[in-house]
Amino acid sequence: MSVFLSLLRRDLGLLLGGERRGATLLPILFFLAVAMLYPFAVGPDAPVLARTGGGVLWIAALLAAILPLDRLVEPDMELGLFDQLALRGISEELAMTARMVAHWLSFAPALLLAALPASALVGIDAATLRTVELGLLAGTPGLAALGVLVAALTAGLRGGAALGGLLVIPLAVPLLVFGAGSLATGGEAGLALTAACSLVLVAITPFAAGAAIRSGRG
Repeated sequence: MSVFLSLLRRDLGLLLGGERRGATLLPILFFLAVAMLYPFAVGPDAPVLARTGGGVLWIAALLAAILPLDRLVEPDMELGLFDQLALRGISEELAMTARMVAHWLSFAPALLLAALPASALVGIDAATLRTVELGLLAGTPGLAALGVLVAALTAGLRGGAALGGLLVIPLAVPLLVFGAGSLATGGEAGLALTAACSLVLVAITPFAAGAAIRSGRG
């Protein structure tokens, strides 16, 4: 547990601080920018905004989660960090679990808070906002896991960040469908399916990402 906490503390420090401290705010600013610009695109029709605003917040959350992909695995792969961890007997699976948790902590809590002003910008009511918040709470662990998995699969490839973004979007479609769909079906079934997809991604990512890193190292 102490090794995991040390890895988590290091990863959080890199994602939230370091030389690229300003990059931490980019997902949140992007999320708010989408919410701010959307009413200008569809016009001031309040019923239309209220009916579609929740889905727009989900799309914005998905795109915001993609932005840090280039910082998740590639820099440490270039530095040989995973080789050093392996020499110390620390598995890639443990390292990827810590990276996944750190990635979620670096963007998801702030995203949940940013959804409050964003909901006002797109004109959704309190009940819809509650469903959106619950959906994001259930779905963002899956988005974080998916981001780490794709970052590990594309690390070392030329244009890996762009390729990773292209891979994440189709793979995240189930989360998007169930999360946004919960807004139209009363919530419970869609939220349960969102949580189920998220749980599957969280369960498989450490093993799949660890295998990808070992393959890249070999």
